[in-house]
Amino acid sequence: MKAVRWHAARDVRLDDVPQPSATAGEVVLAVAACGICGSDLHEYLHGPLYIPKTPHPLTGIAPPVTLGHEFSGRIVDVGPGVTALRTGQRVTVNPCLLCGGCAWCRRGQANYCAKLGSIGLSRDGALAPLVGVPAYGCHPLPDDVDDTAGASVEPLAVVLHAWRRARLSGGERVVLIGAGAIGLLLLQVLRTKGAGWIGVVEPRAERRHLAEALGADAVIDPESGDPARAVARLTGDERAAVVFECVGSPAAFATAVRAAGKGGRIVLVGLVAETVPANLLGLLAHEKEIIGSSAYVDEFPEAIRLLAERRVSVDPVVTTRVPLEDAVSHGLEALLRREEGHVKIMIVPR
Repeated sequence: MKAVRWHAARDVRLDDVPQPSATAGEVVLAVAACGICGSDLHEYLHGPLYIPKTPHPLTGIAPPVTLGHEFSGRIVDVGPGVTALRTGQRVTVNPCLLCGGCAWCRRGQANYCAKLGSIGLSRDGALAPLVGVPAYGCHPLPDDVDDTAGASVEPLAVVLHAWRRARLSGGERVVLIGAGAIGLLLLQVLRTKGAGWIGVVEPRAERRHLAEALGADAVIDPESGDPARAVARLTGDERAAVVFECVGSPAAFATAVRAAGKGGRIVLVGLVAETVPANLLGLLAHEKEIIGSSAYVDEFPEAIRLLAERRVSVDPVVTTRVPLEDAVSHGLEALLRREEGHVKIMIVPR
């Protein structure tokens, strides 16, 4: 079968690979949809970041590796020892690979696992017609969550974890830096959870329009002036109680710190690959907190429920669907072409 494989930065190819088989404790899925994530784009441009340079301790995998960790599919084969899943069942998959025995796994802090890996980074992923996955990562999908929404459960779980990390109280002012897929899903979650005022900083006009349509109270173009000053002006100089950095760049981080008010909390959601300078005196004097938010722990069930109840919609976020053979030219590369206006691109292998 064909699979989209990462070999090196800017070197992603459609390769021939063997079909997976269901080994003990695992199932094989026919992939229905797989989203291209911002982290996939970072790996394409700058990797290896999360892709291991040497064989991963859990999987033994080193590049090349099949990309794709946001996906849904139908089970076509069940391995020995799997009793809670059946052939034909529709599922989405938590892609985190866990050792199960370290102190963090035993405490239920799976995203801190000492040997943490991920399908699509340290094991072959879902940019292929078939993918083998551990049964422990599978979450059945109800009929009212379609395949595209099912493939969006993973980024929505990222959003829900970031919301939890922020410790938001009802009615607080919030600023989102970046209105990509994560930012637009987070905007919907914040509306559901009762944020008092939401400002969105985003340079792309089409994404600002989407943010407005999804309920942002203010949208700010950072290319037309200082966005932190704009936040100050819109909030009577108080700025935001919480700022979510959803871009992953030094400039976005600097804006997030300055857009946060006194006692504010800056939640890092975007992947920042570079070393970033920070004014520690300002953080100290104003008692601001910088909070990392990595992946998820147990947020998949709530993400599925929010999608099933139509409290969060992925329809405004998914801007196109493309076949597997076009995943590089009309997927990864298309996301780099600003003029095309894409937010989330779904790959449909079949």
